[in-house]
Amino acid sequence: MPVILVVDDDDGLRESMAETLADLGCQVEQAADGERALRRLARGRIDAVLLDLRMPGLDGLEVLRRMRSQQGAGPPVPVAVLTAVATAGNTIEAMRLGAVDHLTKPVGRGDLAALIGRMLPGSGPAPAGAAVSAEDDLVGASPAMREVQKAIGMLADSDATVLVTGETGTGKEVVAQAIHRHGRRAPKPFVAVNCAAIPSELLESQLFGHARGAFTGAVGDRLGSFREADRGTLFLDEIGDMSLPMQAKLLRVLQERVVMPVGGRGVPVDVRIIAATHRDLLSLVHEGRFREDLFYRLRVVPVHLPALRERLSDIVQLADHFLAKATASAMAKRLSPEAAVLLLAHPWPGNVRELRNAMERAAALARSHVVTAEDLAFLTPHAKAEDSHADAATSASWLDGDLPTAVARLERAMIQKALAAANGNRAEAARRLNIHRQMLYEKIRRFDLGASANQTDDVGAADTLNPGK
Repeated sequence: MPVILVVDDDDGLRESMAETLADLGCQVEQAADGERALRRLARGRIDAVLLDLRMPGLDGLEVLRRMRSQQGAGPPVPVAVLTAVATAGNTIEAMRLGAVDHLTKPVGRGDLAALIGRMLPGSGPAPAGAAVSAEDDLVGASPAMREVQKAIGMLADSDATVLVTGETGTGKEVVAQAIHRHGRRAPKPFVAVNCAAIPSELLESQLFGHARGAFTGAVGDRLGSFREADRGTLFLDEIGDMSLPMQAKLLRVLQERVVMPVGGRGVPVDVRIIAATHRDLLSLVHEGRFREDLFYRLRVVPVHLPALRERLSDIVQLADHFLAKATASAMAKRLSPEAAVLLLAHPWPGNVRELRNAMERAAALARSHVVTAEDLAFLTPHAKAEDSHADAATSASWLDGDLPTAVARLERAMIQKALAAANGNRAEAARRLNIHRQMLYEKIRRFDLGASANQTDDVGAADTLNPGK
């Protein structure tokens, strides 16, 4: 019978999870905080750990970090991190530290059984390291983005070549930067090269460098991007636009890890390669426009970024993020409910890049601290705002995952809309939602929506909310 340690400072949630695990045939032990969990782990056999993220004292990531630093020669105890508020930063760091998974509460019985099934075979060790900032542009808690964030965490400390695919504007360079920033190469350079933006006759010199006098105009030595990124990361964007002769030269460098500057001698390099493209490389291979051997050399680990229209539940969160970045904190602007509905209706052919530009434009031109649908009228040539709510409700993104996940997603969106319509007055928002005010407060904590409210009740008194776990 496997022994599972459940670590959570919420007594009710911890005991409920313990009861479910016992029904699944596990022997369960409990710890109400990180210090007790570490003491119990030091005493002997624990087969797996379910670890809450936000706890007083040691948080879940610090507990996981100490577990990894104190582990002996044997395989590490598999750990799953659970949280009510998943961010890109804590997801990436949990996976980088070797967590088997990073899940959002509540976790249903079926998901818990599947999780234990994955954890019991064990997981490979992962080096511990310093915490990283959660202030990323990898905003989003949709199932598709959570998978991307987990992949980044697992890839960060690896040297494996990564191929990032996705439509233009989905944030492929942001993913490449996150892999670099969260990994062991972070102190070294991150060098980005757009292969489509450089003429093919100049790309060789750009990548590999040249020696002085190698050609007319070569008045001095040039290192080239590979050597500039030595011991760091080289990001090759739009790799699908590279000419066939350059593909052959790139393949040789990837195989031998030696660059040949134009007119010079070979130089060894230690570079982690991340490539990206919006093109279907396999189709280009079949058409003879992309080398098959290079394709497989680049596609060691593929990471696909979904289009923004496929992650509807992230749109408002992303819009709020870009609005906050575009305005000073003292003049922060927010979306009206009608503006949020309009954003959900827009098809976003330019993906996240188009949304960011739209929010920067709205932040610059909106006269009020509330961005209205009228401020976003430039987005409406293809859709009417009054028709958007039905379209948004039927989007596949809202139906992704299991039923508890879909219900939580809908609850969060409705609470955001009610708070915006009530100008942050939570008592009024509770009346609009037809729920008790204390229930609304609990859901605001759970979904980390404290910043969305003006922190006023029906008489205008301040009511500070603690962030969700």
